[in-house]
Amino acid sequence: MPKSDRPNTNPTVQDVARAANVSTATVSRALSSPERVSVETRNRVAAAVAKTGYVLNHAARNLRRRDTGTIVALVPDIGNSHFSNILQGIETVCAERDLKVLIADTRKPSMSRSSLGDFFSRNNCDGIVILDGHFSISDIRSSHPKLPPIVTAGEWSDDPAVPIAVVNNLRGAELAVSHLLQLGHTNIGHVTGLLSHRPGRDRLEGFKATLGGAGLDPSQAWIFEGDYTLDAGARAAEAWLKLRDRPTAVFCASDRTAFGFISALGEAGMQVPQDVSVIGFDDIDIAGHFVPPLTTIHQPRRAVGEEAARLLLDLLQGGQPEEGSVQLEPWLVVRKSAAACP
Repeated sequence: MPKSDRPNTNPTVQDVARAANVSTATVSRALSSPERVSVETRNRVAAAVAKTGYVLNHAARNLRRRDTGTIVALVPDIGNSHFSNILQGIETVCAERDLKVLIADTRKPSMSRSSLGDFFSRNNCDGIVILDGHFSISDIRSSHPKLPPIVTAGEWSDDPAVPIAVVNNLRGAELAVSHLLQLGHTNIGHVTGLLSHRPGRDRLEGFKATLGGAGLDPSQAWIFEGDYTLDAGARAAEAWLKLRDRPTAVFCASDRTAFGFISALGEAGMQVPQDVSVIGFDDIDIAGHFVPPLTTIHQPRRAVGEEAARLLLDLLQGGQPEEGSVQLEPWLVVRKSAAACP
């Protein structure tokens, strides 16, 4: 038999992708989560599998090629429900593949730099999901050249080779500010998130762009720099109280910041939304039970975790990093903390 006619005795996911004329990530999704691709794509991949002789359990063997069966999730604050919801999504998808998820709280005092370095070894895990935006993956790669596959969840990466699962923060800010504009507010302030991180910058950019699109001058808007914390909200409230021309509405870059803002105003005798309307961002579990219930932007956090885990599984199954990345859409949740401008 001529060499060109010999069957491939060890076909790969790349062979299937070429035969189906799709990406390797699409092949991985069609095989592991067929509901995520169209019927036409499933049929093309199935035909390519039959043509190449690819064995479906190759993926399972690849997932365990390091014999650890473990995924590491690096989380900056495990007690924050924002991150715990993302972790739920990661664990759900990994459990379906019999993979364990080891969670490391990167901000614990006991978590030294050397301790964190242990997680970046292929001998200790099959892959890593990073939820902490303080990490420079480019720096990590320079000191750990043989890294396991990495994806980020809820954060952007400074390494274009790392797939990301994130929420469309620009769109979220647009939804928040547009709602306040529809309520008749034209003097709208913003308490930012961390501006050293892409999500915080995107929410600020979305805030400014939406004001500009409404014919308002964003350079004249009251902006207080924060860091997503309760304290940032309280400090912003103190600054707002000292203003002569106070914004009638404030968009906070996180629900926690909005809670700090509202609580500090309450201690000063001010009422929300009677004296100022407030919108948050995240829709964490307590948002609907706060007083007043918080109007906010919902982040599909669990879906972010699920997508991040699937991106990582795609990499472990032979997918290419540049074929990854998912951006999910947020939506507005209207409650009682924002009202029509007096």
